Amino acid sequence: MTTTPAAPVPQAGQARTLHLSELLRRPITDNTGDSLGRLSDVVVRLRGPELPLVIGGVVSVAGREVFVPIEQVSEFDGEALRLSSAQLDLRQFERREGEVLLRADVLGHRLIDVEAARLIKAADLELEERNGEWVLTGVDTRRRRGGLGALFGRGEAESDPHQFREWSRFEPLIGHTGSLRTRGPFGRIRRLKPAQIADLIEDASKEEETEILGQVHEDPELEADVFEELDEDLATRLLGARTDAEIAQVLSRMGADDAADAIAELPQPRRQPVLDLLPPGQRTKVLTLMGFNPTSAGGLMGVDFVMVACDSQVRDALDAVAGSSGLQPEALSSVHCIDERGRLCGVATLVALVQSDPATPISQIYDDDPVRVGADTDVVDVAVLMSDYNLITVPVVDERRRMIGIITVDDVLEVTLPDDWRRREAAQPPDAHRGDPT
Repeated sequence: MTTTPAAPVPQAGQARTLHLSELLRRPITDNTGDSLGRLSDVVVRLRGPELPLVIGGVVSVAGREVFVPIEQVSEFDGEALRLSSAQLDLRQFERREGEVLLRADVLGHRLIDVEAARLIKAADLELEERNGEWVLTGVDTRRRRGGLGALFGRGEAESDPHQFREWSRFEPLIGHTGSLRTRGPFGRIRRLKPAQIADLIEDASKEEETEILGQVHEDPELEADVFEELDEDLATRLLGARTDAEIAQVLSRMGADDAADAIAELPQPRRQPVLDLLPPGQRTKVLTLMGFNPTSAGGLMGVDFVMVACDSQVRDALDAVAGSSGLQPEALSSVHCIDERGRLCGVATLVALVQSDPATPISQIYDDDPVRVGADTDVVDVAVLMSDYNLITVPVVDERRRMIGIITVDDVLEVTLPDDWRRREAAQPPDAHRGDPT
């Protein structure tokens, strides 16, 4: 028969802490010591950026799950949880919005380790008494032999059973709509880069996927960035599950080149309805790009770039860069000088512009014979050119040297890397495990 160990007695000056594994299945007694049932779960209330507050427990009484508020528990950290009275509300427990069940919701679901940008499982949770209240403070993510059996004392735990990290370092995937609404405005997931969130979604179960996307959806710009980073097949599946209007909302915030790729992957009957719902400017760009071979420079390029007149000054080019906040950063690394007929007469790098006097004519610093490609240039040839000349961007021109688009280095990398590059483990920086920067 398994016995529940008593909670350790805190030394003077030490905080009173408990582990969820120590609490679960503990007997609940009335104020005379008579057994009423056993604790099956602990309920906390989410409080935005503050630590979750323990508000009570779920107790199994004669086959019924009932709620016991913590105010009714006179001894929370004893060998048995003693109530201040024998009176219990025997109505079946039903959670309210913003309430989380630590055993059922957190231990049964994965969490996002925000620092490492990966999904992990909680082996145990730590509670601490602060200012007369019990709060959720820590998560043990280390695997323990024996699975859930070890959690309830039926399996063999490792010699060092706990390695708790701060709760604030994690984003829980609870799978409860009411809780998601409470957590959304304070979601730690927004600390992550779009590519990291995309990797999480690709590693998630269907339920986890839905919850992560639900949080991302609160920020439309972030949502569009994440969809740009997703594996093509997964992005197509996720978009395909939405209405035409919802798809158009996401695509309207994406780069025209990524939006064109996404529409091309939709089933044929859905493409035109989605196109019709795009803003006119975005629709024109997308239709233009869809007319090119996807393995050519035209299929790879974006149609948003910075340009100024050939007779401009450096200050004009810098003003143009400053006013182009909607462009991807890579596209802002070069300014394209265009004559009155739209022909490319030179390219000036942002570095050269910043290092020049603002009153200098831009013609004195731009490259008047820049590396450029045609729309039908093969993507491999584009990659070779960018590598040979150490380019971050390369302009795409027609046979009359008129600018029609720009290719950035990240687009070239994406199409030239191995097909399984998204499945590879990302390299961590050398200081990834040195703790928080000081």
